[in-house]
Amino acid sequence: MPAIACRVIAENNFPENTNACLKQLASELPSEPLTPLLHDTGADFSAWVKYLEPFKGQPWIDVPWFLAETYFYRLILEITNYFRPGELQGIDPFQLQKNKGLETSIDSINSLCIQLNQWLVDAQKEEKLNQTALIALLYFALWGNRVDLSLWSALENDRSRFDIQSQQGQILVDDTAKVTELLLSKGKRIDFVIDNAGFELVCDLCLVDFLLGSDVANQVKLHLKPHPTFVSDAMIKDVLHTIEFLAASNHEDVTLFAKRLQENIASERLILCEDYFWTSPLAFWEMPDLLKSDLSAANLIVIKGDANYRRLLGDRHWDFTTNFADIVSYFPAPIVALRTLKSEVVAGLKPEVIEQVAKSDSDWLTNGQWGVIQLVD
Repeated sequence: MPAIACRVIAENNFPENTNACLKQLASELPSEPLTPLLHDTGADFSAWVKYLEPFKGQPWIDVPWFLAETYFYRLILEITNYFRPGELQGIDPFQLQKNKGLETSIDSINSLCIQLNQWLVDAQKEEKLNQTALIALLYFALWGNRVDLSLWSALENDRSRFDIQSQQGQILVDDTAKVTELLLSKGKRIDFVIDNAGFELVCDLCLVDFLLGSDVANQVKLHLKPHPTFVSDAMIKDVLHTIEFLAASNHEDVTLFAKRLQENIASERLILCEDYFWTSPLAFWEMPDLLKSDLSAANLIVIKGDANYRRLLGDRHWDFTTNFADIVSYFPAPIVALRTLKSEVVAGLKPEVIEQVAKSDSDWLTNGQWGVIQLVD
């Protein structure tokens, strides 16, 4: 977290007093008490006052980890005047990283779009080919989650290169066949709780495009963050910027993909929406009724990424063999969690799988090299 605060300084042209506050934040972590929010700005200000009330005066290291982590990003926005009227208002402190995340993965994007367009052509000819494409695209949506800029800077290297066939042994729970069966039998409205911008978002949009283009779904809804958080988490403006980036490509397969996305947004077959619940420190079982009611209309909800998975489980240390469906039975619609492991919270694993992976990789819980595709229908 201190490194991320310092990176915000290095990658932006914020005034010196802003940078001084960011340096102070970095130096206070983790032993100093939580800094309160001072400016009554942002639609979630009063909510955050309530979230922080039980932890007043406590050091960062002593408060629940997910709250500390989420609040850290909200505090960066407070320091950089993201919500306050003025020249800094609305400036995404992580924009450089998001841009680089797209630019460094352009070769992978080109290759994926070529394959996507071929799958869509094949789907028109023979419906059973949809299953093959859906399985592959679910794997891409899973492994795209490795490209998380809060862990790996986009300036380091291209983390978008991976071979989905060779990666199947890295999936600890794989319900892909059941997911495709459900999609092909029900696919009316599919919702996505989106995680990262960059190459992961492109992978997600490829899956969305195929669902709509093959008529597996007649509507897709993307649930996005209302403000910057966790470095690379996607907002509505990141989806629109990504589509503009793709549309400006000199690669025909990529521009075709972008055009379809633009048309689906215009026709409202693809809906982009945001809610401050997605940037709150609450567990998913504390979801507001209005959002819960909206999600209940989906035939399937695709929940992306490590942080969203942690919120499904309340960021609690369940025994790894606890039945995943038993924990998330509160969710208002069928869900599939696509997540690469970057934290020590997981459920639904078989004892023999845990034993085997622990022997082969001591960092399996946190290094982003292992994944789960877990369906609860």
